[in-house]
Amino acid sequence: MNIERQIELDNVKEMWAGLAVTDKAREKIWETTCFFAESELRKQLRDTTQARELIEKLGTPPLQNISEIKEILPVAEKGECLTPYQLERIEKVLVGIRRLKDYLARGKVYQNALAYYEENLDEIPDLRREICDKIRNGAVDDHASKDLEQIRKQIVKCEEQMKQKAEQILRSHKECMADNYCTFRNGRICLPVKKDFKLKISGSVIDKSATGSTFFIEPTGVAKYYEELQLLRIEEENEVYNILYTLSASVLASVPLLSEDLEMMEKLDFIFSKGKLSLDMDGVEPAINTQRRINLKEARHPLMDKNIAVPLEFEIGGHVRGIVITGPNTGGKTVAIKTVMLNSVMAQCGLHVTCKEADICMNSAYLCDIGDGQNLAENLSTFSAHITNVLEVLREANKDSLVIMDELGSGTDPTEGMGIAIAILEELRKSGALFLVTTHYPEIKEYAAKAEDVINARMTFDKETLRPTYQMVLGEAGESCAFYIADRLGMPGDMLRVAIRAAYGEEAVASYLFQNPESHLVKKGTAKISRVKSRKNPMQLSTKYKIGDSVMVYPEKKIGIVCVPINEKGVLRVQLPNKKIWINHKRVKLHVAATELYPEDYDFSIVFDTVENRKKRHDMQRKYTEEIIETEE
Repeated sequence: MNIERQIELDNVKEMWAGLAVTDKAREKIWETTCFFAESELRKQLRDTTQARELIEKLGTPPLQNISEIKEILPVAEKGECLTPYQLERIEKVLVGIRRLKDYLARGKVYQNALAYYEENLDEIPDLRREICDKIRNGAVDDHASKDLEQIRKQIVKCEEQMKQKAEQILRSHKECMADNYCTFRNGRICLPVKKDFKLKISGSVIDKSATGSTFFIEPTGVAKYYEELQLLRIEEENEVYNILYTLSASVLASVPLLSEDLEMMEKLDFIFSKGKLSLDMDGVEPAINTQRRINLKEARHPLMDKNIAVPLEFEIGGHVRGIVITGPNTGGKTVAIKTVMLNSVMAQCGLHVTCKEADICMNSAYLCDIGDGQNLAENLSTFSAHITNVLEVLREANKDSLVIMDELGSGTDPTEGMGIAIAILEELRKSGALFLVTTHYPEIKEYAAKAEDVINARMTFDKETLRPTYQMVLGEAGESCAFYIADRLGMPGDMLRVAIRAAYGEEAVASYLFQNPESHLVKKGTAKISRVKSRKNPMQLSTKYKIGDSVMVYPEKKIGIVCVPINEKGVLRVQLPNKKIWINHKRVKLHVAATELYPEDYDFSIVFDTVENRKKRHDMQRKYTEEIIETEE
């Protein structure tokens, strides 16, 4: 089980790590666990208190991230030459060490033991001054040595002579030049000479333009200065390396001291981060005991806004080993048990706690079962995961443990869940552990009232305002107040009557004070489902209109006579004045049925066919003929 996540210690550590400056301190914060040696725990708490006192009196300590220098020192240890940038990083850290020493030295006036760590820091002033004197702005300074200063002066002089010589030639041969200024090509100073005059300027062609019309020539008079300049640059480079190797050797000699300084800075960063966290959370140093008692005054959850959180008064120990907390669902039971355990764990990690006063015992183990442990990957239901976790807790629980369990026995049949809950409580009581559990079962309240070393506690609820007050009252059993809460949240009176009658009988219904006794559940309108209308069978459509039916054709509203019934596509043919049309059955409406207009055996060819076609059809019925009946399309 992940205790840190369940009680939200991981969130506290995230806040804490954000206050550290060095990577090592942040790493140590995430690895911090409870201290089990009383002397070590008391020292850790003293460190936290003293760190906070120094911060309050002197401000935030001048710590800095030292990750870069920790990568630079191994390079120096190998005997390699350090770059000016690396040397500047070392100087920056040495300045930081000096400032930290000054900060701690000022703290000695307050008789603060943490201030005496100043004596363990060595600012190595000679190395700092040496680097400061010779390295400036990421490069070796001109005044780092007399030889380097002289060489760079000669380089400046040589460059000026080159430029003057080139400009002199440029002015004296203006007619040969493509431009009126000198330029640099491949590190050499050149004249832009027109192609036709390249032979008039003595020198070396260094480059030419893209069109080939301009040649960039280094004059012979300038070339000698260039050669001299190159020799000077070699001398400069050698002198720079000489200075850098000298400084690197000084760093190498100081690596042991620097390593100790860095280690001390990381240690102080960890200690001061605890002081910063205490300030941010407005914490206090807890008293520590080994007599198995926890006493918290005005305790609050460290992650809750202190202006909103309702202070918790809590006490356990002596003849009371277990507390069964009951009360409304929104009454803060879970927050209460998390507050107790989280403050206890923080105290045993050497941190201050968010209470006005606190006396907390050391525990060998912190065990909990909180929240929905449903695990789909392992095919565990909420109840299965809950029991699995509880059994693990019971196996580890002993007389030096602190155990919290939320909603004991929930997630299954109420009767069986109640029995299991009592069995768990009995096992916890036998283990001798300090424990806090929350529940709604009335039978468990009765068990706590009768069992040795176990008491009830309730989270208070104001029935007049129908609001929880988030106060814990020890020694009294509470109500779940489910009906009051449901009533406040708007459950209609008729539904509440059914619920109260099922739970407590008709008499309870009569005595209950409803907020809205005559209210009913009002249904809200929702979107309507649009269903596709079933299409009629073509066989059914074919009998809808018969030949001879008088129909109204829309949208023209013309009267016509059906001459061809509906086909499988839902189309029929209608005789209109002077023409016949094919039309979808949805665009016509029966006007007068054929049975009302014509005799039973009426020959409709008289109406729909021509005289010629009728004669041909008559002949075909009597004899063979080669005549063709013409039909309209």
